[in-house]
Parts: sequence; C-alpha cells; structure tokens
Amino acid sequence: MTQTAIPYHFLRGGTSRGPYFRRADLPRDEATLSQVLMAVCGAGHPLNIDGIGGGNAVTTKVAMLSPSARDDCDIDYFFAQVAVEKREVDYRPTCGNILVGVGPAAIEMGLVPAKDGETIVKIHAVNTGAVVEAVIQTPGGKVTYAGDCEIAGVSGTAAPIRLGFMETVGSITGALLPTGNLRDTIDGIEVTCMDVAVPVMLARAEDFGLTGYETQTELDENRAFFERIEAIRLEAGKRMGLGDVSKSVTPKIALLAKPRFGGTVTARYFMPWTAHPSMAVTGAQCIATCAILPGTVADGLAEGLGTLPSPVNVGIEHPSGTFEVVVDHEPDGTGIAIRSAGVVRTARLLARGEVLVPASVWTP
Repeated sequence: MTQTAIPYHFLRGGTSRGPYFRRADLPRDEATLSQVLMAVCGAGHPLNIDGIGGGNAVTTKVAMLSPSARDDCDIDYFFAQVAVEKREVDYRPTCGNILVGVGPAAIEMGLVPAKDGETIVKIHAVNTGAVVEAVIQTPGGKVTYAGDCEIAGVSGTAAPIRLGFMETVGSITGALLPTGNLRDTIDGIEVTCMDVAVPVMLARAEDFGLTGYETQTELDENRAFFERIEAIRLEAGKRMGLGDVSKSVTPKIALLAKPRFGGTVTARYFMPWTAHPSMAVTGAQCIATCAILPGTVADGLAEGLGTLPSPVNVGIEHPSGTFEVVVDHEPDGTGIAIRSAGVVRTARLLARGEVLVPASVWTP
C-alpha cells in the first residue's frame, strides 16, 4: 500500500475551513504529526495543489479532537496552523473560527451525544487553555446546519452556534498586558500588546500611512508595509515574553481606525503575513477588549461605548462586514477584568470520509 488513509470530517467553521480529525487517528509525536498535516494540506505550494488546503491561511487549519482530560469539559480541541507556501506547522495559537465547528464535529464523530433541541458542548482549547461553551442546534438529536443566521464573510445562512469564551485572558503569555503597559513605542510606532484569546499587537492604521479601510488585496500587495510591521512585530513578540516569533503566527497584528457604518471600531486583522479576508474569532475578542480599555491605542477611535455597562456589545467593522462581540467585564486595578466574551457564528459539514497521505510520510 502506497498511501495511508485517515478518517476525517471537513467543515467550514465561521470564516475558516479545514479537516477535523480524532486525535487518536494521528501520530502521537509532533514531528511525524507535522509531516502528516503538511501532506494533508499540501503545504509548500501557493495553491496547496497536492493537498486539500485552499491556498490561504484561513483554509489550511486543522482541528484534532479527543474526549477531554478535564472533568469540566467534554472535548479537548488541539489546533494546528499549517503554512501555505512554507513547510511549517504552528501549534502555539488556537483558532476561534475553526473552534465553531468543533461542537458539530464532535457530535458527528460520536464523541458527544446529541440531545433533542440544543446540545451544549464544553470545549477545552488545548493550545491556550481556554474553555468555551458551544450551543449547537440538534433537533431530533441530530446536528442541523440549516437556519437563518447570517455572518459576514460567508454567503447564505445557517443554524446559529452560540459560543461563550471563558478563561481567555493571558491565553499564552499569562497576562492581559504582557509588556505591563497600555502602550509601547517600537520603532516610533505606538502599539498595544494584548493577550485575550490570542496575543495581538494592535496599532493605529494612520501611523503606517494607511486609512484602515483598505481591502484585503490592497493590503496584501503593500509589501513595504509588511516589511515595516514585521520588524515591529518581532520586537513586540520579545517584549511579550514570546521569544523569537519569526516562525510563529503569534502575536497577530491588528490595525485600528474609526468606524464608518455604526460599529464601535474598524479593524484590519493580519495572520500575520497576510491580511485576513474578514475577522478572526479570537482576534475579535482581543480587539474588543482593546476598544473598551482606556489608555490603549484604540483611545479616540472607538465610538458609542458610553459608560461601559456590562456586558457591552462591541461591533468590529472589517472587510466583509461587522463582527459582534459581547464582552462581560468588571472593574479592577488595571481598568477592567474580562469574565467572558460571547459570539454567534455558523458552521457546515462539507465532506467526510478518508484523506490520504503518502505511506512514506506515515505508516501506523
């Protein structure tokens, strides 16, 4: 036999998509696992022509599921970001969009029994330690993907999936503000380094000579901007305690501007070497927190927050529309403490069966 068959489900989760596996069906050691995931996605080619990746960082994501080792959770969700043109896999971050599909995938795989009506799946995001409660629509004890919920960046409508994120502050660095400052200056640019669900370096778009309203294509073609901001990101990574981040997708990057369509703030999010076509679920939580915390680079840009009642609804305008985040918070010595962040997203099962990798890559 020249190829190894691995059972998988293929889902769109939010505005990302990728294969969902049982962790037990994959190699245990990380080096072999990385080789398998790169073969699955076709890493190393701009079109991922020899795999099922889609030639974009939002379509080369992988979810690996197993019964949770925690008593308070149902599923352990282990995430991998596979590179598109490079042969690299990053296990440091998590992905909130792919997480949207974890509940439905766990039910489809038989890892979680479905109830009639709605099924609550408590998910432990292994990469960051976050705990997320997902509410899945399961009439008759089966996952339904049909519904009238619409999210920006995805055509059509689908059944809503409600997500409540807990334990997200200091996801990787252990602190809301890893540098200890509301603002840092790096190479003459003011940035806020924040860690809520994912470490992000936030800055004002105008400080880079941008409006903040550019399209994804316009941003991706601006290579001078990427060269400038990557150097700043590398230094921010060191200051956040992440070490050398030259081969890591964290910290991510967000550029902020004033809203134009009734939202709270405009954001352009980067993954980090390309612009996101819409908005990441994890990144949205960090941006929303930055918007409501006084003294950050969002000061003077965010609108409509008033006296910050809790919970507060933060609308983040992005290239495909507006992403709503409900932030439950309370005052503390640093300004605010985040209790949880809630979002509503959708997912859809696209395919299931077996994906094949060369036996030379892995033979169980």
